[in-house]
Amino acid sequence: MPAAELVVDVPKIKKAAHNAIPLTITTYTLPHDIELYMESVLDVFLEELGQKKLKDYLVYCLRELAVNAKKANTKRVYFEVKGLDIDEPSDYEEGMKTFKDDTLENIAYYLQKQKEKGLYVKLIFQARGPNIIIEVRNNVEINKKEYVRIHDKLARSRAYNSLEEALSNVLDASEGAGLGLVILVLMLKKIGLDEDCFDIWAENGETVARITVPIAKTHLESVDALTDEIVKSITSLPQFPENIVQIQRLIADPQSQMIDIARYISTDPAMTADLLKLVNSAAYMTQKRVDNIVDAVKLVGLRGIKGLLYSYGTIKILGDDSTEDRKRLWDHSYRTAYYAYNLAKNFKPGNRNLLDDAYVGGMLHDMGKIVFSNVHPELLDKIRSFCGEKGIPPGMFENMAGGMNHAEIGARIAEKWNFPDSLVASIRHHHELSQVPPEHKELVYTVYLANAFCEYGNGGMSYDQLEPAALTSFNILGEKQFKKIVEAMSEGFKLETSRMAREVKKA
Repeated sequence: MPAAELVVDVPKIKKAAHNAIPLTITTYTLPHDIELYMESVLDVFLEELGQKKLKDYLVYCLRELAVNAKKANTKRVYFEVKGLDIDEPSDYEEGMKTFKDDTLENIAYYLQKQKEKGLYVKLIFQARGPNIIIEVRNNVEINKKEYVRIHDKLARSRAYNSLEEALSNVLDASEGAGLGLVILVLMLKKIGLDEDCFDIWAENGETVARITVPIAKTHLESVDALTDEIVKSITSLPQFPENIVQIQRLIADPQSQMIDIARYISTDPAMTADLLKLVNSAAYMTQKRVDNIVDAVKLVGLRGIKGLLYSYGTIKILGDDSTEDRKRLWDHSYRTAYYAYNLAKNFKPGNRNLLDDAYVGGMLHDMGKIVFSNVHPELLDKIRSFCGEKGIPPGMFENMAGGMNHAEIGARIAEKWNFPDSLVASIRHHHELSQVPPEHKELVYTVYLANAFCEYGNGGMSYDQLEPAALTSFNILGEKQFKKIVEAMSEGFKLETSRMAREVKKA
């Protein structure tokens, strides 16, 4: 990363902190300017999560792990240059006798060699559920001897309560697994954590060192209390429209006939027109125009119509796009819905339930943000008063209005309106995949990836910030393939939007 690019993007960091998006920094040689940059990013990240007091301790830990990862990469290059097998015990012992002195004398050569081989150090910060995750990854796997050595040091570190004790007992600091890791554990102890909050392992060609820091209980309690108050206070939101609820009941009744459901929908001309507009839109990409609700129900199916009714009802309640912010939110929702439907259609064509739910999940994933955009001034005053009474920092509500916890707020509203569990899950977990119930994974991964397409397309997210599990689920194997899919979907959405605009103009 050239020095010219080392600009701390505060809005991007804040957005990542509130939306469980990983912040990533990748370097090949870990120069001093990168170290300063990663400390600045961590500083903003922790402050946004109300954990600035942890900065000095975690900066030490981050620096120690990054230097160890760089050293591990250098070691691989050194052994290769010397013609030694790092996994062969006698070669390992021989190489380590000269590794430190030889590489210090000619460090620029070895750093250049590891850069040429593409050996990186990747730093990752993420707010994941109730925890802050700090990871350092490098793309060589730790070997058995190194693993045993590190875990021996970690086990021995339990006995030390101060730096003085560690210095007097730990004599061998020839490798990154020496004194530095013992001090790291002591740093974690100082903030109330034990060595179980740190782990190191190998997976998929990488060594992963992770520190898991529980977000302060008081901070989480404030977020939960404020979320409860916001959901409780939004009394201006009506119940879900009764005519739609009645149709949902008919669809759920096994005795109902498709033709009867279609006729019932047809008794509401406005609903019929809006549903036909949805069916003829980018969502279903029909070969010919559908002009009556009976054909629409046959085409989409009862589950699909049921989902579209949730979308339709939500738009009716929250769909005022009189401000630029609301228009932007709904534009993003329509685009995400289009992407989600086409992901399901093109990558998982045999899964009819996913196909039926994907469009609606994409449309409603940001309900929480849309709810916030409808908040009235008197509600703002009420919530600010609540913050004062409960001792909640005044900036926390502003943070929530900016996106913090919007997924949970949207999910609570969806539960209030008796949305099905699958849609509630797609709203609640579309930023946080680790907590998704197994039965809803496919839908949540689809909505997550559709949303990520939007963020990637507008420069708000980079490929290395994406969740590997979601990419693997759709067999997306690299950034080149990912970028090609995003470009194709973006072009499809643009064409479809233009087509719909022309039809509206004709009408």
